[in-house]
Amino acid sequence: MKTQPRSALLSLLLAATPLLLPAQTPEAPAWAEPGSATHVQVPPPAGFHRPARNLAAPMGLFEGQSDVGGALVPGGAAYDAGTGTYTITSAGYNIWYTRDEFRFLWRRLSGDVSIAADVSFPNAKGYGDRKAVLVIRQDLDDDSREAMAAQHGAGLIHLAFRPEMGANISEAYRIQAGPPAGAFPRRIGIEKRGDSFTLYISLAGEPMHRAGPPVVLHVEGPFYAGIGFCSHLPVTSDAAALTNVVLENAAGRVR
Repeated sequence: MKTQPRSALLSLLLAATPLLLPAQTPEAPAWAEPGSATHVQVPPPAGFHRPARNLAAPMGLFEGQSDVGGALVPGGAAYDAGTGTYTITSAGYNIWYTRDEFRFLWRRLSGDVSIAADVSFPNAKGYGDRKAVLVIRQDLDDDSREAMAAQHGAGLIHLAFRPEMGANISEAYRIQAGPPAGAFPRRIGIEKRGDSFTLYISLAGEPMHRAGPPVVLHVEGPFYAGIGFCSHLPVTSDAAALTNVVLENAAGRVR
């Protein structure tokens, strides 16, 4: 039998073997890049959507998880039962405009709801507009009707809502606060009482108190209530830690 030359055998082997390339960072569209001295982030193009990646992955108080808006880099979450801390990892261009991208830990509920958590950011040098959120939303679509309380990395706290599916988010009001200092973490809460949604805060360890008037929004039960995080960077993951989490199917339990 005639022996194939070594070079010919090598060519046959390479042809039969899949070419393994190093993992590449996906390219984000220009509209999704965060604002800078040379770039302005703008709303997504009309009709742009990505489906959520939904996981039947119970964790602590929550029955499931989703990468709402299918961020280009998948998110993750971990729970430390000893400290009661949820660490949520996510990329995502924003939770704003007409659609959202964030990692969401949720429970399906109906009726009144109280949610609260201490918020911190393990990476002290993350992007200033990254935000940890407490969210009550109609569904897991990226353009869902929703209300959220948000704590930004640079300190801003606000209550915002999307009044209808596909509409722009509106900011009800904001509290301009710098990054947390001293021994006390920043604590935020949101209460759903009927169709009224109210923001609660504790900036320096004082009892939780209402930060402003409620906004009116109607969501049909069952809806999705829970906690989430968005790095505000379309292909770069970051993390938030949410501790002492309250999630109760009743109003008046934010504490």
